[in-house]
Amino acid sequence: MVYPQNNFEKIYKLYYPKMVAFAKNYVSANEDVENIVQDVFLVLWEKKDELELSCTLTTYLFTLVKNRCLNFLRHKLIEEEYNTQMKEELGFKLYALESLEYSYQSEKELQEIIQRALDTLPERCREVFIKSRIEGLKYKEISEELGISVNTVENHIVTALKKLRVALKDYLPLLLFLVN
Repeated sequence: MVYPQNNFEKIYKLYYPKMVAFAKNYVSANEDVENIVQDVFLVLWEKKDELELSCTLTTYLFTLVKNRCLNFLRHKLIEEEYNTQMKEELGFKLYALESLEYSYQSEKELQEIIQRALDTLPERCREVFIKSRIEGLKYKEISEELGISVNTVENHIVTALKKLRVALKDYLPLLLFLVN
């Protein structure tokens, strides 16, 4: 569809208001509507030398506007879902932080809480966890010392961390602050 500059201007003047009115039915913000329609005309201008239509220009332009509106609305939907998730997460974090109190009389009291949580672990799992996290041994060293595979050591650590995360969930932020 090769057309001179003045034809493009005529098309723009004729279709711009119609396309804006159409897009406004689906997209509420005027700025977004104008951007969508401007994008359509930009595509039309960029492809003016190579465009061969198998339908009328009206159909082509309204199909472009419709597709741009669909893409815009899909993007907004994803954005809103993300914002909702972020609001929920921020709300949870706000609540957790507001309810978190460091009211322990001593580090000893906190150590007792941790020890009670460790005592809930199965014996071998607790032994592996202590050797790794408290004594600072590497997995290979633990496996050699206890006569178990490195994979078994890893499994015990994963199990211990899962159980401790649940048991110490109310103290985890505080523990991270005190340990670091």
